[in-house]
Amino acid sequence: MSLAIDAATHVRVCTIGDLEVERGRAALIDGQQVALFLLPDGTVLGVDNLDPFSGAHVISRGIVGSRGDTPTVASPLHKQVFDLRTGECLETHGKPPAALRVWPVAIDDGTVYVGPPESTGP
Repeated sequence: MSLAIDAATHVRVCTIGDLEVERGRAALIDGQQVALFLLPDGTVLGVDNLDPFSGAHVISRGIVGSRGDTPTVASPLHKQVFDLRTGECLETHGKPPAALRVWPVAIDDGTVYVGPPESTGP
């Protein structure tokens, strides 16, 4: 997905060539860790790297997959599954609901930019 890039809010993170399909990469933006994922269709999605269930910064090391048309990542620690588009936890394994914040990603001429995170709600 390509979004409008606001130079005041978006940060240049890497190039598309720095990412591998279905492999996460972590980036540090204003002291916060972001997990970036390049999907087979060329889309790059960003979510918090902090696993809300374990408290560890490991989401970028998770297993990328899908549930139907929904791109997902499973935490490498306790295997909770998150929707990469919304941050919603699709499989909590009996834990209370939690979500990842979504970070908007824009691509311009092969360069990946990340904007401020979206809130996850209550």
